[in-house]
Amino acid sequence: MSDEWKLPWEGGCRCGGVRFRVTAPPFLSSACHCSGCQRMTASAFTLSLGVPRDAFEVTKGEPVLGGVGDPPIHYHCPHCKSWVFTRPVEPAYFVNVRTTMLDDHGWAQPYVELYRGEGFAWAATGAKHSYEAMPAEADWPRLVADYAKEGARP
Repeated sequence: MSDEWKLPWEGGCRCGGVRFRVTAPPFLSSACHCSGCQRMTASAFTLSLGVPRDAFEVTKGEPVLGGVGDPPIHYHCPHCKSWVFTRPVEPAYFVNVRTTMLDDHGWAQPYVELYRGEGFAWAATGAKHSYEAMPAEADWPRLVADYAKEGARP
């Protein structure tokens, strides 16, 4: 499977002070249009790849907490302040890597859009699935299974 995904992947913040490695395929790629993500990025949405927590490793630097003080936990470079990744508290088995922090990220395309109800009408991502807020709990297994078969590859 790692040959199909061309793993491992390397990435890091804008200044290079924080670097990381991903060694397993993502569960899902997404764009989040919520107002919190808009404010943290000063953009219309964030792009994320949900990867297994044990397949994500910080290889350089010491990321610091940023964003709001409540979960999920957002990690940033202490120097350039890039938002590098998020560790959700629940479920705790994955890390959301900011897609644009990958050294090679041009291949990545959001498979699902979240919080379209808070988004800008003009901010289209081309995601196959779109939700006004979060998908129902029952939708996640299907989305993950479909992404494993259909999601964009490097």
